Amino acid sequence: MVSDAILLLAAGSSARMRGSDKLLEEVDGVPILRRQAKAALATGAHVTVALAPNRRERCQTLAGLQLQRVVVENAARGMGTSIGVATAALPDSVKAVAILPADMPEITTGDLEEILAASASLPDLVVQGVSSSGVPGHPVVFPSRLFPMLTRLKEDEGGRSILEREKVHRVPLPEGHALTDLDTPEAWAAWRTRRTGSDKALN
Repeated sequence: MVSDAILLLAAGSSARMRGSDKLLEEVDGVPILRRQAKAALATGAHVTVALAPNRRERCQTLAGLQLQRVVVENAARGMGTSIGVATAALPDSVKAVAILPADMPEITTGDLEEILAASASLPDLVVQGVSSSGVPGHPVVFPSRLFPMLTRLKEDEGGRSILEREKVHRVPLPEGHALTDLDTPEAWAAWRTRRTGSDKALN
């Protein structure tokens, strides 16, 4: 029986990438969308990916992975719409869902497992990943009692309005894992430079 789910948000337009698709950018030779989907699947949780219509390349990069694909027809309205539609499509047995933008390359399987374990130990609370210095970020795990509120989200509202009303248990993740999202070519280039420097320092 499925008890945990991970919802990857992959329905954005990549408007700030000036013509390229951030979710097809490669990390270690793998498109980031596929890489993060595999990291989520490795936890053993049910994995749902929210996708926009007419994004064939994103669908193709998920080929062969055993996950739930949810096409959000009105994805252009914003993240809240994607969260609402995808949450409504989750299996009835899901007791908590971890919501994660798919453009966060530093989130690992271990990070997701830690967040889900914290949620399992505190099943009535919202659980949120934070940076090593305590800055709130992602993933955010919502218990099933809040699913009706998630399904009513619209446009760019996201889950912030819910977080403001809930007691939140925060879980520190390594360094900037909970904060690093890459929305522009410059952000991708800077991240790759930092990563290459870190790799050289370890060798």
